[in-house]
Amino acid sequence: MADTSTTFADLGLPLELVRALRQEGIEHPFPIQAKAIPQALGGQDILGRGPTGSGKTFTFGLPIIASLMQGASKPKAPRALILAPTRELAAQIRARLEPIAASAGQRVLEVVGGVKISHNIRALARPVDILVATPGRAQDLLDQKEISFADVQIVALDEADQMADMGFLPQVKKLLNRVPRTAQHLLFSATLDGDVQILVDKYMNNPVTHSTGEAQVRVDSMDHYLTPVADGPSRNQLVVAIGKQSTKTIMFVRTKHGADRFAKKLVKAGVRAVALHGNKGQNSRTAAIDSFTSGDTSVLVATDIAARGIDISGVDLVVHVDVPAEHKAYVHRAGRTARAGTSGTVVTLCFADAIDDARALLKKAGVTATELNTNALIDMLKIQKGRA
Repeated sequence: MADTSTTFADLGLPLELVRALRQEGIEHPFPIQAKAIPQALGGQDILGRGPTGSGKTFTFGLPIIASLMQGASKPKAPRALILAPTRELAAQIRARLEPIAASAGQRVLEVVGGVKISHNIRALARPVDILVATPGRAQDLLDQKEISFADVQIVALDEADQMADMGFLPQVKKLLNRVPRTAQHLLFSATLDGDVQILVDKYMNNPVTHSTGEAQVRVDSMDHYLTPVADGPSRNQLVVAIGKQSTKTIMFVRTKHGADRFAKKLVKAGVRAVALHGNKGQNSRTAAIDSFTSGDTSVLVATDIAARGIDISGVDLVVHVDVPAEHKAYVHRAGRTARAGTSGTVVTLCFADAIDDARALLKKAGVTATELNTNALIDMLKIQKGRA
């Protein structure tokens, strides 16, 4: 919730940025922004904890833009670096910061996998002020000597815990080793344990710690259901039946093939559905998210990539078509609903012979689920749809 007694002008931001925010309809900061932005403007390292959608992007983005208002960038040599674990999150950060950066005459460039590297190389031939990158593509460009981090004055890591979960931390360390030690560091993470703490200890200088909200997804803000199914055909029928009751639903599956297969079954049954997974090109992934966000499609069938840092509002139902591999994945998936104080429903489908394992996983995730048979589940979803 924004603090209406405070404006961005009160935080010490340059007038150009305050005007640009106002043009975007943004005048009052979230509490984390009100606390952290003045400290970041003063040059302090910031360590922020909280889930996606809690105001993090402007918390690190506005100080970055402000800090670059003096001086100029050169080709291939950005002055600020933002690292994100997924292409989708990188795109969201770039889109969020671009209008504000433009008001200060700054250029924001997004470089991610799934796009021909030659396109990135051409884009880097012009001066870039803020580079938003996934770790793999940033390393590729460094290896090819198409980019230098020697001029980086400020670096931000978003969703650091998810980078750790995805195995990116060795690569992140290599990238940070190429950034000048004098650079300011801003790190944001849902949790600050284990591997993330190693980054904090090695690269940050007496960071000021702030919480951007809940330290983790609030599973108790959702309704959880567990439904056993007899076999594959029974599950297929149930997925289609759920899809027909959907208003805005993300269905999670384990494999890329499964995402395509279930999306096709839903479309064939008259449900507006689209698949999202890592084998799709970046244009297809962007189109899938845009279609789902806008409401053109009502069901997004996704592998776990969609649980990583994507902030899509209004998702009222998450369905685990395949039971997640471990409890942290359950929490990440479930966190796509019940955002910004809204309610949400999470349904887990499970083959009957694996019900005990599913119960144990939900318990480890801190979830108490109501067990419903298939008919009762559909009846419940019909009632919810009628209320929507």
